[in-house]
Amino acid sequence: MSAIVLSDIQIRNTLQPGDLGYIAYMHGDLYARECSYGLKFESYVLDGLSDFAREYDDRKDKVWICQHNGRIMGSLIAQHRGEQLQLRYFIFLPEYRGIGLGKRLMYEFMAFMKERQVSQAYLWTTEEQQVAIGLYQRAGFRLTQESTSDSFGKPVTERRYDMTLS
Repeated sequence: MSAIVLSDIQIRNTLQPGDLGYIAYMHGDLYARECSYGLKFESYVLDGLSDFAREYDDRKDKVWICQHNGRIMGSLIAQHRGEQLQLRYFIFLPEYRGIGLGKRLMYEFMAFMKERQVSQAYLWTTEEQQVAIGLYQRAGFRLTQESTSDSFGKPVTERRYDMTLS
């Protein structure tokens, strides 16, 4: 396969049938292989995506579905939570990492915050996600909470990061 460049990726902001199921599949499959997360993690993702599907409001929420050659290979969801946005389901297949797509979506997430006049955002991740944490911190997210859990099928340290736009 030739080198993938950012201009090869199509990003759509509409949800289509099957998108959320595929996002759940990507999370379950990738994190099982990369982090040894188990079925409890997949259940957690499915529960969150189910809630998102029921509560989805395209005036307050936004999706970025990333595709290459017609195949979903990444996503990001901004979900409204009262006066805040939660950054969720930010994932790329391994062969699409490192091409600047994460940085681009983070920029678009922050632009969406400004457009909607939302000044606060947060996200949850685990300490294992060091590359993603670096991206979040460069965007202005700061660690605000940390706890240990075995809710992903193994012991993990979960971290909450918050950001306030000025």
